[in-house]
Formats: sequence, C-alpha cells, structure tokens
Amino acid sequence: MAADPLTTSRMTVPGQRVFEVTADRIAADLESGGAAPGDRLPPERDLAVRYGVSRVTLRSALAELAERGIVASAASRGWFVSPPAVLPTTGVQGFAELAAAKGLPTSARVMESEVRASTVDEADRLGIAPGAPVFSLVRLRAIDGNVVVHEHNRIPLAICPEIVDVDFRTASLFTTLRTASPPQIPIVANYEVEARHPTAEERSLLEILDATPVLVADQVALNADRKPIEMTRAVYRADRYRFRGSIAH
Repeated sequence: MAADPLTTSRMTVPGQRVFEVTADRIAADLESGGAAPGDRLPPERDLAVRYGVSRVTLRSALAELAERGIVASAASRGWFVSPPAVLPTTGVQGFAELAAAKGLPTSARVMESEVRASTVDEADRLGIAPGAPVFSLVRLRAIDGNVVVHEHNRIPLAICPEIVDVDFRTASLFTTLRTASPPQIPIVANYEVEARHPTAEERSLLEILDATPVLVADQVALNADRKPIEMTRAVYRADRYRFRGSIAH
C-alpha cells in the first residue's frame, strides 16, 4: 500500500455536522491521494490530529464512511479502503441535489444564459485571465412551486464548452460539470453568507410582500486540485432557506 494515501484538504460545506464534514474530507483525500482497495489508513489518533477533531468525532466519520462502503475496519488492525473502493466524487451539492435528497421537486426560470468576457473580480476569483470567456447563468429557482432563490452562476468556458447547449430550466449545473470531458467535480466550496434587506428588484423577483429579509450567499467551488470551477451569488428568501454549518475545533 502507499505509505499515506491521504492528502489533507480543507472543506466547508453548509448544513453538515462536524463528523459528516470530516467524512467527506477523508473521502476526498483518499480519492485525490490515489487510494487503492486494501490501503491502510493512518492510526485514528493521527487522523484526529490531522483533521483537527476529537477521537469521538473521527470514529463517527469513519463509521459514516463504512456505511458508504468506502472504508472497513479489521479487528486490531485499523481501517482500510474497502474493496472495491467506491469513493464519492464530490463533497459539494447544488440546489437541485439538496432538494432531490428531500424528495422535493424543483423548477427554474432562466433569465440569462450567455458567454461573455469575465470581469476583473470574476477572473480573480476563478483564477483566469481578465476578459477570458465565462458562461453566465442567471436563474430564479423554486421548490415545489415556491420561489426560493435568485441565483447567478459563472463558469470558465474553457473547462466545459458544451455548457452553452444545456437547457438549465431542468438541468443541474453541478451534474453538467461532473459529466463534462474531463469531469469537473466540485469537491470544496468556500462559502460566505450575510443577511440584509432586499432591493426593490429582489422583492419583486422573490415575491416578497412584507419585511422578510434576504440571505446573500457567495460561493466559489473548487475541484480536487483546488482549482476554481464555478462561482455563485445566490439571494435567498430568508423565510424559505436555512443555513447550517459545522465548526471543527
């Protein structure tokens, strides 16, 4: 086996508990480290230190990975990559995937779908040259017919040129990226969120008739090589969206 199949990552995924975030980080690191069936993981105490969590949290994370069929334990011998190694392709889920996990139907109204030159800010956050082409997608998205979010995604066109032909009224952006050639798999998301009063346009788009605030989320998704592949600004109705996060000590 490889001496150490893990290449430690940092991961921020809204809505997950500490052990779930840790499990996703370990799984992503096994994948990026080229782990093979039968490879032995470092001792639990070393993993706990590496991921900055308690032994209890670490064991919960390993149990979660065992349930997924990614790792298995052997009495007195530690943890191993399960044969066959079925490693997850992402620790980041999009709007449609999160809704689907709860069995809720989604719909979208596409307000913009175009290729244009990137701005200086977009280029900086996406790691591309200013003016390089990006695919810009603006949608008003709903769950079970209720408008939830006004979302603006930008993707470097070079990583997925076929994206311009996708009908995003029904298609998932992250699924489109994962099935690109080569696949563009969002592993980590840098995520910021703030609450504020909606603008007049946001009130109209999100059908806000009272004093409901909005939550504005900015996200940059990165692949296993820590290369930015997508940036999003999402404006949510605060009464139809809940942000959850976990902090590891």
